[in-house]
Amino acid sequence: MSLTSGLRNPRTPLRRFLDRELSAGPRPLRRSYRSRYPLDRVLLPPPGVGTEAGTVGTAIDHRLRLAFCATRPFGDPARFGVMTLPQDEVGDRMRAVGEELEDRLEEVAAQLDLDGRGQPMECAQDEEEDLARMLIAAAWYQVHIRSPLGFAYTPLSLAAHEDPAGFTLERLLALPHPDMVADVVAQVYRAADSALAGLRARTSPQACTTGPTFPDFGGRITADADLAADGVLIDFKSTRYPQTLRQHDAWQLLGYLLLDASDDYHADTVGVCFTRSGVLATWNVEEYLDLLGTCRRDLAELRAVFARLLNGCTADLEPWEPDDIGRVQRLLADLEPQAAPGHCLVCTQPLPAGSRKSFCTAWCATRASTLRHHGHLSPTGGPVPPERRRRPAEPGPGWEVVSITPIARARHATGPGQPASRNGSAGLPVR
Repeated sequence: MSLTSGLRNPRTPLRRFLDRELSAGPRPLRRSYRSRYPLDRVLLPPPGVGTEAGTVGTAIDHRLRLAFCATRPFGDPARFGVMTLPQDEVGDRMRAVGEELEDRLEEVAAQLDLDGRGQPMECAQDEEEDLARMLIAAAWYQVHIRSPLGFAYTPLSLAAHEDPAGFTLERLLALPHPDMVADVVAQVYRAADSALAGLRARTSPQACTTGPTFPDFGGRITADADLAADGVLIDFKSTRYPQTLRQHDAWQLLGYLLLDASDDYHADTVGVCFTRSGVLATWNVEEYLDLLGTCRRDLAELRAVFARLLNGCTADLEPWEPDDIGRVQRLLADLEPQAAPGHCLVCTQPLPAGSRKSFCTAWCATRASTLRHHGHLSPTGGPVPPERRRRPAEPGPGWEVVSITPIARARHATGPGQPASRNGSAGLPVR
């Protein structure tokens, strides 16, 4: 299971559970963010970044992690990407170059003392550019783990297939566009002049965990935040639109908090660092939960119920089979918080004595209509299942992928001359 993929689709059990539990929705948190963290200046990606914005985002996340703790400079995702490359001529060559890249990055990280608190967060311009090239290359290797289909279209894979014998580490480090390198470096310098530098200064490398994972669920769900330091759980975001806090990002941060069922990271504060604006937005855990409307349960109870959800179903996938739909529906009904008589149906807080109303405030009454619309508040006492949709067609053996852009285009291999059709799912061939 994947936390990120489970949050993308509003019909997954994971998303339905959180949408129901967070009775306030994202608006109060957004208002808090905008009022407390006004924007000054936003770094926009240069033209040469193009469709590689995600690669740049992965690289800057990696670079900022190294500023706090550089014990694993290459990172497990990139290492797994190298290890799982195909066992053929091209795959062997990419693997050898990946291993050279890992050795080079470890050597440079130690030489520059990236996590040394006696050193500033940023290095010299030429050193940062060299680091950026290595981290961009490492980000391409990570793509092989996340999307083997997408990896085939990375500059790394294309260059290796074009000339396997000439594919060397020097060739790999020359592939990133200069604008990609400049974009990563600019975000590093922006972070060095932000509240993130203050957090780094008051911590030690030993007290920081980069890429914190959550072993309480035995590997059943994959999720890793970017940094846990001094009781602060942080996610880095390189979005070009830091003017608002997306619902997905807010839910994701809460997901990390709930997955830490054993409280291994002792998080009493959660936050998002927007690398293009230099804003480190933080809230203490109690305030964050209140803004999201989790007043129906405390953190310990919410973690326990969340664990029951993950143990009871494949929470990141939308159920399609009737048996799966029924099982998920029964599980969500069993986990639903019940408002006792004389309590508000939305926030479950006590109503004024003698009140005949169903809601404690006008805001809860307004919010109730939204919850009902999405099936999270039912007068019958159970969650309303989402309307059934037609299951997307699965690609057959004769399909040929011709695009992996967000609006994918494909043609059927057995129908030459047919116009390409469109689908909103990236990389999914359609008739």
